[in-house]
Amino acid sequence: MPEVSIETVDRVQILRITRPDKKNALTEAIYKRLTDALEAGDRSRNIAAHVFMGSDGVFSAGNDISEFLALSKDSGTLGEETVRFIRALPAVGKPMIAAVDGLAVGIGTTLLLHCDLAYASPAASLRTPFLNLGIVPEAGSSLLMPRRIGYARAFQMLCLGDAMTAEEAREAGLFNAVVSASDLEVTALDAARRLAAKPPEALAAARRLMRGDPAEVVARIDAEIAEFRRRLASPEVREAFEAFLEKRPADFSRPDRG
Repeated sequence: MPEVSIETVDRVQILRITRPDKKNALTEAIYKRLTDALEAGDRSRNIAAHVFMGSDGVFSAGNDISEFLALSKDSGTLGEETVRFIRALPAVGKPMIAAVDGLAVGIGTTLLLHCDLAYASPAASLRTPFLNLGIVPEAGSSLLMPRRIGYARAFQMLCLGDAMTAEEAREAGLFNAVVSASDLEVTALDAARRLAAKPPEALAAARRLMRGDPAEVVARIDAEIAEFRRRLASPEVREAFEAFLEKRPADFSRPDRG
């Protein structure tokens, strides 16, 4: 079974990744379970908000690299369920909240750009090392991150690959608050319950007005996927993947490698 725990408490759907042995890295099966739950939750009158959580002190290490390499080699693009998940995020109609403890890598960070509220423990650490693998930002982050935190900080994260601490991310506007690890989930669930008590139609309307046209974000996601597909055929990606598997630094200085 996919390593995701899904439960509903006080009309709040809790989506918890439970794959601690792999630092909660996401597989196609996990993406499918998450997307199915988001879509079902949006249709249900018994669910008013979605909350993403990790487990064992880790939010998510991003895509499962072994599966990612196999899928990208076979299909020349992201996996079908990965694409379905990231394209679904802008369309989710009910509030999404994240409780981030520990590592949040790749999609573990870019997911936050689609959440309406996000809370972190002091141990939270955000990383988007896309360029290290010769690929490009995903999940609409090339559009949403510069808007959220400014171009300079977004470039530092997405292109230079610098990590961001919990407090730095709060100051940049990616987290609403940094709280103790013991208070993290309680804080996120309390916010979700407060939203669940609001008039649902008014909340949905306010959220639509604030978030703007989801088609713009989906269009950027599709552009990122198209560029991603082109990048997978490049010598740079071949060198990056080989270096990763061989556990050595990548060398992009040779013409046949970049």
